[in-house]
Amino acid sequence: MWEFSLNVKAENFAIANALYNSLSKSIFQMKGVLTSNEEHGYISILVAVDKVYKEKAKFLITSCIIDIICKSFKSTFLDSYLIFPRQDKIGMLAFKKALLNFDKETDKFIIKKNLELKHDLFLESFYHFKLRSLQEKWAELVSLSNENSDYLISSESFIDLLKFLVDNLDICEDEISVVKEGDIYKIYSPSLQCQNNTFSEESIVSSVIDLSPQRINLYFKESSSAINLLERLFEERITINNSGAKIYTKDKILKS
Repeated sequence: MWEFSLNVKAENFAIANALYNSLSKSIFQMKGVLTSNEEHGYISILVAVDKVYKEKAKFLITSCIIDIICKSFKSTFLDSYLIFPRQDKIGMLAFKKALLNFDKETDKFIIKKNLELKHDLFLESFYHFKLRSLQEKWAELVSLSNENSDYLISSESFIDLLKFLVDNLDICEDEISVVKEGDIYKIYSPSLQCQNNTFSEESIVSSVIDLSPQRINLYFKESSSAINLLERLFEERITINNSGAKIYTKDKILKS
């Protein structure tokens, strides 16, 4: 058996829980063992698989660690050091999401280059001591934004910067469809088929930025501040479809 222990500070329970949930299905499919316990201020996630699945399990654990650092750790970093532009909540959420995803492939490369899975890993220690170059990279991005915070008070300047960030994100989805039902929006895409796809007016723009699609189909005519911002940020990527048209994601009809 190959065994590995991933340790997270108990105060970061949400991170430990997210890691456990991300690993559980695949580890169990390998007929492996996945347990967790809390001791001495740490939550330990213990993984054990047959040696034939060792490399597959290491790849899975690596992917989960990279994902949690790029999302949770970077989010905390931005909250700690970024001077957010004085814009409405929709714009603020969109701005943070764009920064979270900006140059994400380089972030992933830096983490993977420094990550070595032997017998155990203490996540916070790995982040603070092995990923200083990553934090310096994030600090440069924050510094650039903070130095221009007065300039970003203007709505037009803010949208120009946000559009620049969005235009320079790596494409993650070929196509998504956005439907409005009452006061909520639903997004249909391959990555969300088995997940919650319901979003509020405040979160719809940041959620689309997170998916970074090549093409966006809007299946409604109503306008709002959120949709106006979405249309300005994505412009030529957006297609407005007639009500009642079929919604396609790849080769599957999701709604009609």
